[in-house]
Amino acid sequence: MRIDVCLASYRGERFLREQIDSILIQFLSGDRLIIADDGSNDGTVQIIRSYGDKIVFMTGERVGGVVANFERVLAASDADITVLADQDDVWLPGRLDRIRTALMTADLVLMNGDIVDENLASLGRTIFSSIGVHHGFFANLQKNTFVGCCMAFRRNVRERVLPFPAGVPWHDWYIGLVAELTGKVVRIEPVTMQYRRHGANFSPTGEKSTNSVLRKIVIRLAVTRAVFTAVVLRRPVR
Repeated sequence: MRIDVCLASYRGERFLREQIDSILIQFLSGDRLIIADDGSNDGTVQIIRSYGDKIVFMTGERVGGVVANFERVLAASDADITVLADQDDVWLPGRLDRIRTALMTADLVLMNGDIVDENLASLGRTIFSSIGVHHGFFANLQKNTFVGCCMAFRRNVRERVLPFPAGVPWHDWYIGLVAELTGKVVRIEPVTMQYRRHGANFSPTGEKSTNSVLRKIVIRLAVTRAVFTAVVLRRPVR
């Protein structure tokens, strides 16, 4: 099964090259790394371009945030398997092999990671242990445990979720909930990446939410509406 790794970058020059190298070394023939940059004004674009045709690079025009940028890069994927990647992590050897194996019998897989500091020193906990692992739609609607950089999914999931309905609060949460309703979701416990936390990350991992009760309700209504659109209102994916 051919793989597209989809990475949405933004001002990632500090750690991007290390992540790209850890991804490319795992590729089989036909696999692609697709990067969409959201208007970075540091050295991110220069780093991406330095790899030449080893990377499918989408222009660095601003689209307005991480959700829109991930939608853009996902729309460029046409592989059997789509893997999401952050710009500042490091993949461990064998990660893509594990993903291929898991998705032979599942529609979406979540891969665990060791949480590390900016120098890749372990902080003594994993992504799964930090966020808790919830199975099923309603448990994950109540408390989201889908982390984008942990996720890979088959073509049917990608085709189902695109284009993103208006108002999607988090792309990974939305995609995960759609998969929970329409396919088989599995979680792989062994660590397959180093998940770097450095103070400039876009998403929290296990931190207590600071949103008010009203804000939490509004966010859940928005993601529920998006999932309903993808699962109920659209034509079935063949």
